[in-house]
Amino acid sequence: MKYNPENERIKRKYFTFMKEAKRQNEASIDAIAKALNRFEVYSQFRDLKAFHHQQAIGFKKHLAKQENQQTGKKLSKATMNSTLRHLKAFFQWLSMQMGYKSRITYSDAEYFNLSEKEVRTATARREKPVPTIEQIKHVIASMPSDTTLEQRNRALIAFTLLTGARDSATASIKLKHVDLTTNSIFQDAREVNTKFSKTFTTYFFPVGDEIQQILHDWVCYLREGRIWGNDDPLFPKTELKQGENRTFQASGIKREHWSTTNPIRKVFREAFEAAGLPYFNPHSFRSTLAELGEKMTQSPEEFKAWSQNLGHKKVMTTFMSYGEVQSRRQAEIIKQLGLPREPVNQAINVDEFADLVASKMRG
Repeated sequence: MKYNPENERIKRKYFTFMKEAKRQNEASIDAIAKALNRFEVYSQFRDLKAFHHQQAIGFKKHLAKQENQQTGKKLSKATMNSTLRHLKAFFQWLSMQMGYKSRITYSDAEYFNLSEKEVRTATARREKPVPTIEQIKHVIASMPSDTTLEQRNRALIAFTLLTGARDSATASIKLKHVDLTTNSIFQDAREVNTKFSKTFTTYFFPVGDEIQQILHDWVCYLREGRIWGNDDPLFPKTELKQGENRTFQASGIKREHWSTTNPIRKVFREAFEAAGLPYFNPHSFRSTLAELGEKMTQSPEEFKAWSQNLGHKKVMTTFMSYGEVQSRRQAEIIKQLGLPREPVNQAINVDEFADLVASKMRG
């Protein structure tokens, strides 16, 4: 048995509830569906009306023995925690549905919880590798730019460093969203796939005139050399043509947006590997820019502007998500603190400090 018709009907109802009422995106719905499928496979697709909390206990033991199909290792605590969290939310919702609320109690879902120790392990913050500005510039400088595709790929990485745009936004951004006069991009959520559908303007981060020139040349090439218009993609997909041996080969660019972000990650992977560096994904550039902002900004107002430029409404988002001090930098700071220093008599701007404290409390 590979599915239970009655289960499928109630699951479809739950997916609709999560999408329309809870405003979850397709990726979140897929994660929920995967968690439910894991449980159904374990229970041999038994009717969900027959759920008992002992099943939850048994499933946790079963999950702890499962292996990751890609690595062959045991599932991580983070994967276990997210799977059980989805199941807990589902059964809590199920306990309030007609035909189920007389059979399942709300408290039964609590048995999907991991132990406190396991939850701490699953949710522990781990230092993520972040490329330095020097590494990124080295990669860009190493990239060839003889063909149109090579120019596009180099401009793609330069654009990500200049703006910190997420790859989903980059794949959907149009030429009209780039303003070379003000050195900015307008991430319009009506057309650009931004996180949480936020609309905001990003001004080019101060990472070097040479990086900005690469993007400038690419935009001019599309507008003047190819006579492309405002609604055409900034980073078009690769055009494929059939070669002599009947295999498809890249022949240039096509006036269409990428449908997924996979090609963007592929460009990044190949560029870093060709430069002899470990692969860093596009999102890691946001951490690089956050670290750069911590070094360059000298007041709460300046860091707030830097945070807004990354698309963060609250400055604490930048601090909490991207502002962690890397171990290497942590060691440098601690070492410097132990050295004799000249006393610094710097006046504190009370108003700025109060505004920062207030924003933290609101966040």
